[in-house]
Amino acid sequence: MKYVHTNIVARDWRALAQFYVDVFGCEVLKPERGLKGEWLNQLTGLDNAHILGAHLRLPGYGDGGPTLEVFQYGDEVQGDFPVINKPGFAHIAFAVEDVYACVEAICAHGGGLLGEIVETKVGERLLTVAYTRDIEGNLVEVQRWE
Repeated sequence: MKYVHTNIVARDWRALAQFYVDVFGCEVLKPERGLKGEWLNQLTGLDNAHILGAHLRLPGYGDGGPTLEVFQYGDEVQGDFPVINKPGFAHIAFAVEDVYACVEAICAHGGGLLGEIVETKVGERLLTVAYTRDIEGNLVEVQRWE
């Protein structure tokens, strides 16, 4: 068994993918996806499903590593921003060299900080951590352990 990918449904898949490229150093993998057909309708339970998007290679992994799949559906359902304490998937996380600099980069690229940057001892190690939002409001944790 092997973990393969995490999917984010985007309002603008190209802009969201570029955010992850610019801030976290992800790499867009070819080919881009343009999926449709009866098989996709059956899989999703949607009529006339159409998906555009791409997979992003995550930093720290080679060719066989898990990916971040950024997809956009032709027909989307509008909703509220995700919140940190709602049951279900809450956030993705990146280990970074400098949490403060990463939060600045996230904000400079249109994202934002959810709460505050926190430094706390966990056992004998220092954890610097922040919850942030990408440009579409998805929650992203950035952390550094020392």
